[in-house]
Amino acid sequence: MTEYEHLLKQVSFIHEIDKVKYILRKTKLFNSDRNENDAEHSWHLAIMALILAEHANEPVDILKVVKMLLIHDVVEIDAGDIFLYDAVLNHTNTLAEQKAAERIFGLLPDEQAKEYIAIWEEFEASETPEAKFARAMDRLEPLLQNISNNGGTWKEFNVSYEQVIGKKSVIKNGSETLWKFAEKLINESVEKGILNKG
Repeated sequence: MTEYEHLLKQVSFIHEIDKVKYILRKTKLFNSDRNENDAEHSWHLAIMALILAEHANEPVDILKVVKMLLIHDVVEIDAGDIFLYDAVLNHTNTLAEQKAAERIFGLLPDEQAKEYIAIWEEFEASETPEAKFARAMDRLEPLLQNISNNGGTWKEFNVSYEQVIGKKSVIKNGSETLWKFAEKLINESVEKGILNKG
């Protein structure tokens, strides 16, 4: 492959991921009625990771965490966004997402394609310190958004305290400190009447 062909592959990927900006999430921006898109979400998580890295349970390679967070939802270009509390569709790695990862990252030159598929798969597996901390960011941001929006999607989709605790407790795998903080916010949300218990 020539240097020019190598560059064309990279630019093709850059064009393709622009579509992430059009994928709307259920959660809304802080103190807003506008839905967040996947690009805004990924950017916000990457900044959060940089700021909150000191609270990770274990030392992390922050560049790898940032890479994970910037690319983790790229597969939604093909697979679509699945709401965390969806009662029908499972919010876990699916065959559709794996195929999407292979197609989208496959636009890159081979070495980069392998690297980014591996980083995406590492995030999905959530077993390394980096993946656990990245996943903690992914679960913390919507929690903060919903609180800022007086219950947000919790109220809109009748999400219960038990469901929130069940999904958000993943935070503790990446940061016990941030989980204690999140748990406090969740309990305060029940007291304020913006999250229903039982």
